[in-house]
Amino acid sequence: MTKPSLRTELLINLAVLSAAALLLAIPSALLANLLGEGPQAILLLIGLVVADIAIMVLFGRYLLTRLVTRPVEALVAAAEGVAQGEFARRAPAATTRELDHLATSLNRMTDRLLDAQGALVRAEKLASVGRLAAGIAHEVGNPLAAIGNYVEVLRRKGADPAIIAALERETGRIDGIVRSLLDYARPHAERHERVDVVRLARSAVELLQRQGVLRDLALTVDLREDTPIVLGDRSALEQVLVNLLLNAADAAGAGGRVRLAASRDAGGSAELLVADSGPGIAPEDGPRVFDPFFTTKDPGRGTGLGLAIVARTIEDHGGRIRVDRAGEGGAAFIITLLPETA
Repeated sequence: MTKPSLRTELLINLAVLSAAALLLAIPSALLANLLGEGPQAILLLIGLVVADIAIMVLFGRYLLTRLVTRPVEALVAAAEGVAQGEFARRAPAATTRELDHLATSLNRMTDRLLDAQGALVRAEKLASVGRLAAGIAHEVGNPLAAIGNYVEVLRRKGADPAIIAALERETGRIDGIVRSLLDYARPHAERHERVDVVRLARSAVELLQRQGVLRDLALTVDLREDTPIVLGDRSALEQVLVNLLLNAADAAGAGGRVRLAASRDAGGSAELLVADSGPGIAPEDGPRVFDPFFTTKDPGRGTGLGLAIVARTIEDHGGRIRVDRAGEGGAAFIITLLPETA
């Protein structure tokens, strides 16, 4: 339902008030003629004028309070509440179109400020963790190389092949963790090129299908051709999709369902979705799922850096990523990237 305009409301009510004043002036003039020019007539006219003014003032005050003052006070209270840390506070809807639009704009600005604040906090957290990760990777990398040399020496001396294989497997795991740390901590050079999101998604799926990762899954691919072109690093964005698809396949398990979709969202941005039929993300874990070293996997099955690297890559591209409940029952990761024309 379309709300009335504030201008129209004021004009209509003032017109009604003016008409009432004119109607009041007619009996005043008739009474003045009947009473002549004596003191009673003058007093009566003064009384009628005062009454007319009083009615105008009282009605005008009521009108301004209902249409302007009260809604503006509600907007100010909402803004002050947010400024004092009540981040869930929002401006209420107004009865007129202009003030309702102002309330909507204020709420949108609040949401964007909160998003910017959250991004700043995450950036500071990522920077500090990145410095720590770089130091750990450097300190672990040197002894790891030495261990690799010792393993080679043991092989040449005829050590038990099973023990050698176990050592190589475990040192390989450590090497993978160190490489993940370096990938997370290393600054990424910005490469701006036109990226067709639909082709990118198809490429990621084909890569994993060739490796047989998606063989035991029911994969649904829904790629809309009107998905906008974005600017970014093609290989980095492809790695993001590969990581999310690998996580989805791991969560869904054999016989599970995975869905990959690409489309244009309501704001004209490119939206990518990776959903699975796995156990999903617990509500209390949602805010932490992109934090470095946070993982819900069993010990030894994950470092907690995969989603952190994914989130950092998306933020480096000026996009957003969030996790929600999937229609398949598991987790749904939704990526939003600005179109190249933004």
